[in-house]
Amino acid sequence: MGEVAERYGRVADGFTARLDGVPAGAWSDPTPCTDWTVTDLVGHVIGVHRRIVASLDDTEAAEVDPAGDLGRQWREASGAVRAALGDERAEATTSGMFGEQSFESLVGRLLCSDTLLHTWDLARATDQDEHLDPAAVRAAREMLDPLDEALRRPGGFAPKLEPPAGADEQAELLGFSGRAA
Repeated sequence: MGEVAERYGRVADGFTARLDGVPAGAWSDPTPCTDWTVTDLVGHVIGVHRRIVASLDDTEAAEVDPAGDLGRQWREASGAVRAALGDERAEATTSGMFGEQSFESLVGRLLCSDTLLHTWDLARATDQDEHLDPAAVRAAREMLDPLDEALRRPGGFAPKLEPPAGADEQAELLGFSGRAA
């Protein structure tokens, strides 16, 4: 198994743990993504996964059913990514906001970073463990730093927040993405 597949597995497992820990009454609660409820945030993560997998064969991604079983939808979407990372599709060329690249590269760059940050959002919104995988935090920051200004647009990152003095890498990533640790 390659580094991206291993890192994606850790990030996806972290999201799964937080998703499984969402209290029954919290689905309509707000999240750090100010326009989204917990349901919206989870639906976004599932939808991004589905769109990335659909890019492999240039098909339309299935819509997320926000009233359906989000846990099942998440497991199916993340399972499809894991399966593709484990076979010849990992090297298939895809195109998107980062230009043409392999599916594995797209997962390593976009999907790992997006899912990692939203794992923290979900944890914060539902009062769960907010600690993220340190290696995934480092990789996300390395990928995101060069895109700094391009990320600060409507629907993207909020303005940077200065982390407290002596902040760890996770707090620095959160501040970079406009989230207060």
